[in-house]
Amino acid sequence: MFDPELWELLADSFGRILLPGLTMTIPLTAISFSLAMVIAIAVALVQFAHIRVLRQIARFYVWVVRGTPLLVQLFVVFYGLPNVGILIDPFPAAVLVFSLNEGAYCSETVRAALESVPPGQMEAGQCVGMSYLQVMRRIILPQALRIAFPSLSNSLIAMVKDTSLAANITVTEMFMVTQRIVARTYEPLALYIEVGLIYLLFCTVLTKVQRLVEKRMRVCA
Repeated sequence: MFDPELWELLADSFGRILLPGLTMTIPLTAISFSLAMVIAIAVALVQFAHIRVLRQIARFYVWVVRGTPLLVQLFVVFYGLPNVGILIDPFPAAVLVFSLNEGAYCSETVRAALESVPPGQMEAGQCVGMSYLQVMRRIILPQALRIAFPSLSNSLIAMVKDTSLAANITVTEMFMVTQRIVARTYEPLALYIEVGLIYLLFCTVLTKVQRLVEKRMRVCA
């Protein structure tokens, strides 16, 4: 561990690992989570509205996605779909899978938050002449998202780490770059610890942001 050449290797590889983290891992996480939130809110609202057919479709989607491994989903989309003529580049394939996967999990968080809002809120909104959609948009959904924020933030932090699985479909994010350096230098312990610390750095920053936002939300409430 005190070999000067090893420390020189770690210093040299740090920037080469961090750069794809900033240009690939973070964008992949941001885009995927943004799309996942759109999916989650839509699926949660469908279930909350108790529209029978749409609710069954939403439950089926959540059941399938939560019941199968993320890695399998990545392989099905990237390696399996070409067999039926559907070719997707690595980055869009990763975005698609992460969005659908995270959307299913987050939809349950949002659904539970919607159901925790007192029913009287809906009745009060309709009593002042608001439509169902207006009540949901102006009263119910803002309260539900405030309740769901801590859990959704944890999902975002988890997604940062899950993006390492994208290396299995040739997305050149941090973990794949680390694997390539390891294959050339034969220093797996030090390099994998280094990339782990970079993931830890990213997650720590997100955790700090989460606490600041939660503190601000408590003040505004």
